Amino acid sequence: MDFILDRIDNKIEFFQAYDMKTLERQINEQIDNNKALLLDVFAIQHHIVFDPNAGKMLYSAVVHFKVK
Repeated sequence: MDFILDRIDNKIEFFQAYDMKTLERQINEQIDNNKALLLDVFAIQHHIVFDPNAGKMLYSAVVHFKVK
C-alpha cells in the first residue's frame, strides 16, 4: 500500500449566513484552519441578496486560498 502526500496549492471555499458577524466568524475560523495547510487568503468576493423565504438579507462570500 502506497502512502502519498500531495500539497494543496489552491482552495476555494464558500460561506453564507444571515448576518455579517456569523459570516465573518466562519471565514476567520477557516483562515485559521487553512494556516495549518500553509494557505493564505488570495482573494475574497462577497454578495448580499434578499431571501424572500426567510424575509432576511443573505450574506455570502467566496474565499480563494493560495499556498504561501
